[in-house]
Amino acid sequence: MIEQHTHTLANGLRLLVGQAPHAGTCSVAVFVRWGSANESTRLNGIGHVLEHMAFKGTELPTPGGVRKRDARQVNLEAETLGAEVNAHTDKDHTAFYMRGLPGHAGDMLRMLAEIVLYPSLPEAELERERQVLLQEYAEDEDDPVSTAFKLFDKASFGMHPAAQPVMGSRRNLERFTRADLLAYRAEGYRAGQTVVGVVGAVDPDAVLREAERAFGAMPAGVPAAVAPASWRGGVLTRALAGSSQSHLVLGYPVPSRRADDPLAAVAAAVFGEGMSSPLLDRVREQRGLAYYTACSADVLDMCGQFVIEASLAPADVASLLVEVKALLHEQAAQAAPGELLRAQRQLAVRGLRAQERGLRWLEDAALHWFSTGRPRRDDELALRTQAVSAEQVRAFFERLLVQPPAVALTGAVGRGTRDRLRQALGD
Repeated sequence: MIEQHTHTLANGLRLLVGQAPHAGTCSVAVFVRWGSANESTRLNGIGHVLEHMAFKGTELPTPGGVRKRDARQVNLEAETLGAEVNAHTDKDHTAFYMRGLPGHAGDMLRMLAEIVLYPSLPEAELERERQVLLQEYAEDEDDPVSTAFKLFDKASFGMHPAAQPVMGSRRNLERFTRADLLAYRAEGYRAGQTVVGVVGAVDPDAVLREAERAFGAMPAGVPAAVAPASWRGGVLTRALAGSSQSHLVLGYPVPSRRADDPLAAVAAAVFGEGMSSPLLDRVREQRGLAYYTACSADVLDMCGQFVIEASLAPADVASLLVEVKALLHEQAAQAAPGELLRAQRQLAVRGLRAQERGLRWLEDAALHWFSTGRPRRDDELALRTQAVSAEQVRAFFERLLVQPPAVALTGAVGRGTRDRLRQALGD
């Protein structure tokens, strides 16, 4: 088990330390509550660009002047420790992280602080990285799965910032300037909306001292929260040239992470976790309607989605929708204690696995702290998950089906498909 320690620095930055005495490696991460949902339409995608550019060089103020490092030096310093370094941008946060030896936890904290707080953002590197980002954008646009989820977000939330793609638009990527990056970073990268996390065989007091030295000068700021997203629902499709298969995403609204309620995750596991679940057993094993299908509860700081996805032959899309809708109504009509027990045990194992994966544990804990304003113990979530009743799950599905579904279909999409989807849904 991980023993959790928390502290808030004078500038408002929150520190989370997980003591894991038997862990062979140590993970260090910086989470900033500043993602694509915080961006205006004009700036959509800039957070992802900043995440890339943060590794292109640093300028650290020191008593003897400014210590400058280029992109190679940034990477070499981490790799000399044997450490991995990376980052990602999401709709409600941006994360920078390293994994290495426990004895290097202080070094990794200092390196991440330099990357996050003192990026040089050189103009020449921005022009080179712009080409990389445009290639990444083109690849993402050609991917039927990624495109389906972007359409699904639009069908779910319309013009709310939660529906904006993390990568932004081609037009935005082509025109962002260094000044845009500096202004965006100055607005959002504040201590009041930052959690620094360390997990491994470390001394919490020593980590606190290092964190204070590394992040104590970070501007304070106040926590930023995006207004909750209202559910819209609807059907969106996009044909992609060269696709012979279709990718379908179907979903309904669920409470956001701020609700701090495990019921949606339990219901998703009941419905579609594992080969014996109702979704996979009926759709894949009995009917052979899809070669891939899954169900999840995707919750963010400002919204949540109950998501069912499938990759399948175009001719089977309408049949799959009819089958899925029938399964949802079956779940709403009758409680299934046996299915609930299976789901709760699967979630229990998933929680234990997260503790074995330091970065996953840190991110779950940090995002919970952002959304609820308090850290959460691992046993608290486990106990609340196990306390969910079969009747609560049944009622969850009943409430779910009152809402209009959001549906996205990409890949091989024929003429009249949108009308056939609406008919299959009973709209």
